[in-house]
Amino acid sequence: MEWVLAEALLSQSRDPRALLGALCQGEASAERAGPAEDSAALVAGRLLPVLVQCGGAALRAVWGGLAAPGTSPGSGRVEEKLLVLSALAEKLLPEPGGDRARSAREAGPDARRCWRFWRTVQTGLGQADALTRKRARYLLQRAVEVSAELGTDCTCGPLEGNGPSLFWWSEKKKDELLKFWENYILIMETLEGNQVSMFISTGCWLFHPSWHMCIYKRMFESENKILTKEGVIHFLELYETKILPFSPEFSEVMTAYPLPSSHSFLFGKKLMLFLNKPKGNFLLKFIRKMTSRHWCAVPILFLSKALANVPKYKALGIDGLLALRDVIHCTMITHQILLRGAAQCYLLQTAMNLLDVEKVSLSDVSTFLMSLRQEESLGRGTSLWTELCDWLRVNESYFKPSPMCSSIGLHKTSLNAYVKSLIQEYVKSSAWETGENCFMPDWFEAKLVSLMVLLAVDVEGMKTQYSGKQRTENVLRIFLDPLLDVLMKFGTNAYMPLLKTDRCLQLLLKLLNTCRLKGSSLFLLVSCLIQISQWRWEYNLDRCHLYLMVLTELINLHLKVGWKRGNPIWRVISLLKNASIQHLQEMDSGQEPTLGSQIQRVVSMAALAMVCEAIDQKPELQLDSLHAGPLESFLSSLQLNQTLQKPHAEEQSSYAHPSECTSVLEESSSSQGWGKIVAQYIHDQWVCLSFLLKKYHTLIPSTGSEILEPLLPAVQMPIRTLQSALEALTVLSSDQVLPVFHCLKVLVPKLLTSSESLCIESFDMAWKIISSLSNTQLIFWPNLKAFVQFVFDNKILTIAAKIKGQAYFKIKEIMYKIIEMSAIKTGVFNTLISYCCQSWIVSASNVSQGSLSSAKNYSELILEACIFGTVFRRDQRLVQDVQTFIENLGHDCAANTVMENTKREDHYVRICAIKFLCLLDGSNMSHKLFMEDLAIKLLDKDEFVSKSKKRYYVNSLQHRVKNRVWQTLLVLFPRLDQNFLNGIIDRIFQAGFTNNQASIKYFIEWIIILILHKFPQFLPKFWDCFSYGEENLKTSICTFLAVLSHLDVVTQNIPEKKLILKQALIVVLQWCFNHNFSVRLYALVALKKLWTACKVLSVEEFDALTPVIESSLHQVESMHGAGNAKKNWQRIQEHFFFATFHPLKDYCLETIFYILPRLSGLIEDEWITIDKFTRFTDVPLDAGFQWYLSQTQLSKLKPGDWSQQDIGTNLVEADNQAEWTDVQKKIIPWNNRVPDLDLELLFQDRAARLGKSISRLIVVASLIDKPTNLGGLCRTCEVFGASALVVGSLQCISDKQFQHLSVSAEQWLPLVEVKPPHLIDYLQQKKTEGYTIIGVEQTAKSLDLTQYCFPEKSLLLLGNEREGIPANLIQQLDVCVEIPQQGIIRSLNVHVSGALLIWEYTRQQLLSQGDTKP
Repeated sequence: MEWVLAEALLSQSRDPRALLGALCQGEASAERAGPAEDSAALVAGRLLPVLVQCGGAALRAVWGGLAAPGTSPGSGRVEEKLLVLSALAEKLLPEPGGDRARSAREAGPDARRCWRFWRTVQTGLGQADALTRKRARYLLQRAVEVSAELGTDCTCGPLEGNGPSLFWWSEKKKDELLKFWENYILIMETLEGNQVSMFISTGCWLFHPSWHMCIYKRMFESENKILTKEGVIHFLELYETKILPFSPEFSEVMTAYPLPSSHSFLFGKKLMLFLNKPKGNFLLKFIRKMTSRHWCAVPILFLSKALANVPKYKALGIDGLLALRDVIHCTMITHQILLRGAAQCYLLQTAMNLLDVEKVSLSDVSTFLMSLRQEESLGRGTSLWTELCDWLRVNESYFKPSPMCSSIGLHKTSLNAYVKSLIQEYVKSSAWETGENCFMPDWFEAKLVSLMVLLAVDVEGMKTQYSGKQRTENVLRIFLDPLLDVLMKFGTNAYMPLLKTDRCLQLLLKLLNTCRLKGSSLFLLVSCLIQISQWRWEYNLDRCHLYLMVLTELINLHLKVGWKRGNPIWRVISLLKNASIQHLQEMDSGQEPTLGSQIQRVVSMAALAMVCEAIDQKPELQLDSLHAGPLESFLSSLQLNQTLQKPHAEEQSSYAHPSECTSVLEESSSSQGWGKIVAQYIHDQWVCLSFLLKKYHTLIPSTGSEILEPLLPAVQMPIRTLQSALEALTVLSSDQVLPVFHCLKVLVPKLLTSSESLCIESFDMAWKIISSLSNTQLIFWPNLKAFVQFVFDNKILTIAAKIKGQAYFKIKEIMYKIIEMSAIKTGVFNTLISYCCQSWIVSASNVSQGSLSSAKNYSELILEACIFGTVFRRDQRLVQDVQTFIENLGHDCAANTVMENTKREDHYVRICAIKFLCLLDGSNMSHKLFMEDLAIKLLDKDEFVSKSKKRYYVNSLQHRVKNRVWQTLLVLFPRLDQNFLNGIIDRIFQAGFTNNQASIKYFIEWIIILILHKFPQFLPKFWDCFSYGEENLKTSICTFLAVLSHLDVVTQNIPEKKLILKQALIVVLQWCFNHNFSVRLYALVALKKLWTACKVLSVEEFDALTPVIESSLHQVESMHGAGNAKKNWQRIQEHFFFATFHPLKDYCLETIFYILPRLSGLIEDEWITIDKFTRFTDVPLDAGFQWYLSQTQLSKLKPGDWSQQDIGTNLVEADNQAEWTDVQKKIIPWNNRVPDLDLELLFQDRAARLGKSISRLIVVASLIDKPTNLGGLCRTCEVFGASALVVGSLQCISDKQFQHLSVSAEQWLPLVEVKPPHLIDYLQQKKTEGYTIIGVEQTAKSLDLTQYCFPEKSLLLLGNEREGIPANLIQQLDVCVEIPQQGIIRSLNVHVSGALLIWEYTRQQLLSQGDTKP
């Protein structure tokens, strides 16, 4: 049919060549969807090959259609082009030999010489479609094979310039080229499985770099993140160590594939080296590419750091500055504020290093600086600010003139001139300002002007320092003259435009918030601001808030200069207070509200709230005495939670105040906008009430009974006020509930006894608000802090514990909920434990006897804090590590200076609890009872963890919890007396009998040593521990032997040491002859130390023991050879716990929390450095601060390779080694010849020794590479009783992956080593012994596994994971067996295939044995 159709098409066409070209071009650009895809496959796979059979002209016509200039790889679909090329491969890349092939080659084109062909192949290698990639690899492989067999030179011209060719062939370099392409194709095939095992050698660049880019692009786009990581690392290392041809092409890869978000430490470091040699416009492209995706905090930080370390180079203009600004905007989406600020710092440094100042103006720079957040990065006084000022000072004369300076006739760039013109333009009135449409100005312009003013002042300060010609204060005066002129007229000029005054006040606020003026500058501003005594209160909420913020700053200035009470500011505050009260009283006259009156009510309440907040924060600003004045009386009689009636639409339209802002009308016209106004009004009410309750908290009735005619109703009727507070929590949004929490903190302690249910309801409602908040900096953390201060107030805790009602259990329930929340939101528990510890104790010296009476009832909180620490996911741990990295940079990173350390790291929970415990005094009875209760709870926790999971792994959560328990017990130990220890000593010894990890055993041994040293009375109980049955001691005796090795410390304060040493020697000697090698080592170490102490005392009573002891020590010291026994004896003597550690001198916080966890192999998450204890200042240091630091050499040691064991599984006993020596000798390696010994007799002898029954099946796995497959096969062969497993190298059994899968099967299964080159000899030898050689392979003559009957003497040959059984070995097979399959995928894992055949062989043999039984 294909021939008929082809003949018909060509006979009907007037121009057959044009038809073939058009057909090919149409096929190559066809859209792949539905029927079109099927037709494309039909044309390419069946019709085109037949058409080109018509002759060379037809083939050239098809090739012309494919290689036409308009069909470059960028146009059309590569998938269809490769489909056509694959179908015509035999014609375009003909095999050598044969007349037909030669004639076709002479008549047809050679695709190898066309660069468009190779570009199509390269593009196909990077496609997402697996079939397209396979076609590209096929064409590449066929081209290489054809080139090798033709034996003629071939060259494809370069795409451009004089660079290397896309493809070339030389017969002289045939071997080198073949090796290159074989490795290349192998790598591409390996990447198909998302794996990589080798990299192409780049020592010699034989071909165009684009071939290497195909590999890297495949790795970068892989779903396997590890593969992506390896690709990026190798690429960056390649760029670092090699001289690359056409390096711009390599650089383009990094702009197309930016770094992944994990492993950013390593990538950032290598990227710095990559970016050290920027060429062309690569940096601009790279920065723009960074804005094309959403970044998390860690990668954007290290990318920014890498850019900041690029050497100074004029690479960026205005486009680069805009791109960096876009990157800064990308950093704003992350919640990790410290990392966000650090990234901004690095991006600003990048701009200063790479910016070409002649291409940008100061206006461009100032706009860029505004994209940085001053509260996170660009803070005044930081090292970054100084660096920026110095950069401006050096380059100010080189900037491009800004349009603003040019408009006023300044053609020479100057920072001072630019800032002066900026201020003049800022305060200038515009024509549109005089109308009624008077929106409040945006704050952006005020922030920009204030920033540039401060920068100019500081730059001038640098000039003054260097030249001494100008005074910084005069410069500031010049800058502020226009502003001061407007402010002077603010209270006197009735025609002053509103927006002009608004802008001036905004600028003033920003300057005051950022600048801390001194001397005459401060008094200059104050003298101007005093003129603002006649406030024009407009019906605009935004303007009202602006005036109130200015007034707040005036009060702060008042405190700075120490004004007297009679100054004008006080008069303004008094007038404001009286006017606000008057307005609010007039509004309650019952008249129909208008929009203006309602807005005036809101403004008046906001003004009162500001006054109350100022007085509350600054007690010295009290306007009246403690007697209730007009303000207090008015606030106390307010109707709480009163909503404002929304004016009708006609009232709004009739309201025509000339200065009313249209924005207020528009906002208030919507229900949502009016709801915000009402919520703000209620919020301000509770701000005032909070001030009132704090001032008159002593007047609140403690019984809950209310006074009939109260002078202050809100204070003296607390139940009604509390009910109103609960109502307010349901009305207000989450960002406005803070004053309500403050009121609850005052009210609940008064009502907890009489109205417990109402108080519990307040707990529940407040917690509901906190638990529903998102983890945002501005809302969640202030609310959480206020909530903790309310619920966990010391008064509430004391009353709740005293009555032991429902409130007591509700508080504990909330406590555990907060701890649970801390696993999701890092830092939540920190807020709780810090507040409680600070409220419970200030210092051990001035605390009353009953100071911890309430804390004792909540000791679970300290317990949970002492063992707190979540096991983070990998991404969470990465964020924690990077935050620590940034914090350790100190002042070198401006973000650390600008932002206060929030101490939300999980370590600070334990640090707070430990420092709290360090402040407790054992002589104080309440402290003593608290510590004893905590110690018992810690032991209970340890026993609970031990019972919950008998076996736990190193660094598991159970391991970490137990480790923290014993660390805390060590801290408590000095404050525990003998009577208490007498009650818990048995539990401590019992913990020593438990199967523990090494770090926990060290802590238990340490605390036992300290107890025995301080209280030798417990020595009899210690000796009793050695009297337990051997079954109980076999997993724990090493712990008590380790204690005996420090007996010199135990007996330090005992005058008579002889009896104790004699008892210790008797105990140790009996364990020196234990069958367990690990136990013997510990006993010998203790014996050596004890005997040294005995020699010093020269006691004659020990002479009888001398021969035994000296013989034992001599034997272990003089062990011959370099076996494990001697190495372990040397290692245990050098171990830090026996060689360097001193239980008394090393007793400090640094050893407990940092040195010992580090030396014992605990994960780094558990190491708490001592500087974290000093940085945490919420709880003060105790008097003995020197107790924190280690004074010995222990801190200088590095972790060794010794790991303390309970049973000694890692210490192979000498007896065991001798026992199995003969077994190891019977595994004879295959060494270029057939073994002389009879393997069958060998295997049968071993099976008899092991008590096993074996089959006659030999499994040959010499072709298998992966240790996991070999380990699984070893296990399967041992389970089903195979007689032997043949492997390519016996070294595989030492591989951890092999051992993980084999689970010690190699110890019970004979292993034979036969290397792959010797397999033919081995198989022939087996044939002579009567074995049937069976291969697991799919061939044309293979038999179905279900139909094949295995002979008893069967040898099963398994193929390689990827290539199967080589052709030369298939010829040695007697039969091929294949596994029947029903699915699409036509292959099984080699281990699975082998297991199926081994089981089928075993099944058949079992059936045959059953049939032969009588």
